[in-house]
Amino acid sequence: MAVAPWHHAELTVIGRVSVASNVTLVCDAAGITGPDGSPLRVVYKPVRGELPLWDFPDGTLAGREVASYLISEALGWGVIPETILRDGPYGPGMVQRWVDAVDNHTEAGNRLDLVDLVPPDAVPDGFCEVLRAQDPAGNEVSLVHADDPRLQRMAVLDVLLNNADRKGGHAIEGVDGQVYGVDHGICLHSEHKLRTVLWGWAGRAIEPDLIEDVTVFAKALPDRLADTLAAHLTDTEIEALARRTQDLLDNPVMPTPRTARPIPWPAF
Repeated sequence: MAVAPWHHAELTVIGRVSVASNVTLVCDAAGITGPDGSPLRVVYKPVRGELPLWDFPDGTLAGREVASYLISEALGWGVIPETILRDGPYGPGMVQRWVDAVDNHTEAGNRLDLVDLVPPDAVPDGFCEVLRAQDPAGNEVSLVHADDPRLQRMAVLDVLLNNADRKGGHAIEGVDGQVYGVDHGICLHSEHKLRTVLWGWAGRAIEPDLIEDVTVFAKALPDRLADTLAAHLTDTEIEALARRTQDLLDNPVMPTPRTARPIPWPAF
């Protein structure tokens, strides 16, 4: 695989994502331009800025983000933007290509995001209702997500990754027409921890083309891929990934919630 120039370019910090739990920096890659001619933008999460998690004691969150990207690529899905582990201004960390997102809220028009809140009596066609709750003002609202095959593919990936934190804001509709998932630092635990806002397909059969990709992935996992993942995950976590993969092939249906807290908080 060719090494992209930004893998080694000097990173210039231009801002910080203040709402992130761990240090998340937005950077430009020196001397590298994107398709539109502007400086190539990346997200950089230094390992030294990670907050310790008692239930994820092994490895680093950065390593789990890289492992999640490698799994997405091995499936051929491209759900996660290119993600690598490299040095940066504050030491080693995860560096990921920035995704330019569609702005659904403009003067020309206003449409729902991939994951959104609507009044309970106003769930539009093409959306799945996940739950009903109250907003801070006490008004009843419905949490919905698009019934979109691009998003459904992400939901299947989350089952394999055992994603414990699929918030609404972690699903991004890119201006290139693709749907991307970001923030995979608390994935791939050996114990069941699936928490997601994408429960709208629970109990539905998974599309055959996605199962075909998972079948190919299951055959590749024990060989070179497992060796590559071993740099970021424990043997127990890789074995659990293999079990989740086989479970999905044995029963190709989207799972239903198994815990009392199946949705991350906050949901966005």
